[in-house]
Amino acid sequence: MFPTHRPRRLRNTPAVRRLVSETTIRPRQLVLPMFIKEGATEPAPIESMPGVLQHSRDSLRKAAVDAVRAGVGGLMIFGVPARRDAVGSGATDPNGVLNVALRDLRSELGDDTVLMADTCLDEFTDHGHCGVLTPDGRVDNDATLRVYADMAIAQAESGAHWLGPSGMMDGQIGAIRTALDGAGLTDTGILAYSAKYASAFYGPFRDAVESALQGDRKTYQQDPANLTEALREVELDLDEGADAVMVKPALAYLDVLRAVAEMSPVPVAAYQVSGEYAMVEAAAARGWLDRDRTILETLTAIRRAGADIVLTYWAVEAAAWLANA
Repeated sequence: MFPTHRPRRLRNTPAVRRLVSETTIRPRQLVLPMFIKEGATEPAPIESMPGVLQHSRDSLRKAAVDAVRAGVGGLMIFGVPARRDAVGSGATDPNGVLNVALRDLRSELGDDTVLMADTCLDEFTDHGHCGVLTPDGRVDNDATLRVYADMAIAQAESGAHWLGPSGMMDGQIGAIRTALDGAGLTDTGILAYSAKYASAFYGPFRDAVESALQGDRKTYQQDPANLTEALREVELDLDEGADAVMVKPALAYLDVLRAVAEMSPVPVAAYQVSGEYAMVEAAAARGWLDRDRTILETLTAIRRAGADIVLTYWAVEAAAWLANA
């Protein structure tokens, strides 16, 4: 008769648990999303995202330096322009808020981090959609691709190492890759938002970028019910030249993340979005959750599901904990 197996022997001291831990998180695997507001002279808090700020140029530089010193692997930058129009012209303007911020950060940090840019029009349009509209109010896919191509070149020339096309337009990765290569910007990478769902978890983000959106984005973002469609989207983006692919949101789509990780030959990212952040912060503020343990547990779950890279608003704080673990 075999002796009784006792799994608890692998859990009975902190040292044993560390030794046999199957999933690890490192600061280098975390990316910090950051917001820059045009004309701001001081950082401003975002009410629905406690602890997250709309930055001024100066505060963005300082916060970015602090994040890199903490060991965070990358920065994803979003712009909040002072003026918007129907075609999002501030996105392609070399002196637009996002492109100016990219130049500031590339000058400050050089290649010490992976500087990423949100390559999407929703922050820059007066209607809040991720693309150019037809006269009857539909998003014009191909017209939007032409703007994305110009936006990509502007962001790459401003210093972005990676571009993050998040608009879910058909053919966006190929259009951007062709534009970058044609402009001689062949070293600029593309982090494709391949599986971006029409999710209820984006609400606080829309506060952060002061979105003008009325209605929804269900005609171009994915149906939360669909997994197979997400895998088709990933395959298309890989065929078009994506250097990494992403699932967004993270926690409600861990099954999608696992499926993408199992089939992707390139790094897989997951975005722990604003609603995920806000839920934990709100519950912790009321004493309903242990905040620090919950944050690390969610990050571990995302890594365990297969993410190589995690975009999270807790990146700097988590990096400090992990460095001391």
